[in-house]
Amino acid sequence: MTEIAKLHDDEVDIDAALVVRLLSAQFPRWADQPVRTVASSGTDNVTFRIGTDLAARLPRTPWAAGQAEHDATWLPRLAPQLPLAVPELLAIGTPGDGYPFNWGVYRWLDGEAFQLDLMSDPAQAAADLAKFVVSLQTVDATGAPAPADEPFSRGTPLAPRDALFREALDELRDEYDTGLVLAAWEASLAAAPWDGVPVWIHGDLLPGNLLTGKGRLSAVIDFATLRAADPAGDLLAAWYVFTGESRRVFRNELGVDDDTWARGRGWALSLQLIAIPYYRKRNPDAVRGPSRVIADTLVDFAAEG
Repeated sequence: MTEIAKLHDDEVDIDAALVVRLLSAQFPRWADQPVRTVASSGTDNVTFRIGTDLAARLPRTPWAAGQAEHDATWLPRLAPQLPLAVPELLAIGTPGDGYPFNWGVYRWLDGEAFQLDLMSDPAQAAADLAKFVVSLQTVDATGAPAPADEPFSRGTPLAPRDALFREALDELRDEYDTGLVLAAWEASLAAAPWDGVPVWIHGDLLPGNLLTGKGRLSAVIDFATLRAADPAGDLLAAWYVFTGESRRVFRNELGVDDDTWARGRGWALSLQLIAIPYYRKRNPDAVRGPSRVIADTLVDFAAEG
């Protein structure tokens, strides 16, 4: 049985055998299907494939709990208005067999995790994702959840992340040009804040949350950070997903102003920089080697001044 590495200090025990027991107790109609761990599980949930058509997602920690209920409320309202497929929740499981959180059973979405060099047309992929972002932003956000008041909530001001950023940079001072990194960071901090009406953001448009098929984008998954907030929260993809010309296409298709772009760049830079010391102690393979995201944000900052 595949061992599931723990990424967080407060993470509970999860494995395929647990999923089998939970299915047997709560959803016996699916209990006879094979269960296997999905290698690309994220940092908040562990994902298991059930047979060929289903997936189970189990929160790793108390702070990751609640996504199934969140998905049940919002995804059915959003899905018909979006140009790419999104997860479909079929059932919400409850705590059991020592596992303390609610969890979800979803319809399995076919596809591979996004790799830019495997796209038949990277610029088209950038345009397709931009169209998804614009479509999401135009959906009525009345009653939508707001970001929590904490530094890791996407689509919030950057200033609350400042101390975490500087602490991480101090740990990495021998690996980066700290003067350039601080200049880029402070430029993002100085950008005008979002003063418009909050709009829907996915909040985590990273390669692992984008599925592809036949060289095209096909689906967006993992809506745990779905909120109504600053649209800069969905610019992470500019640096995490795209490069060069495809990044320029993404920006042009979105039509964002310079301040929004600067805030988005600050989010990408800080998210990656803060993650490096954290995951070196917990999942070193995820942050091994030089960070392309950091390098690209610094190049973009230097080019734009």
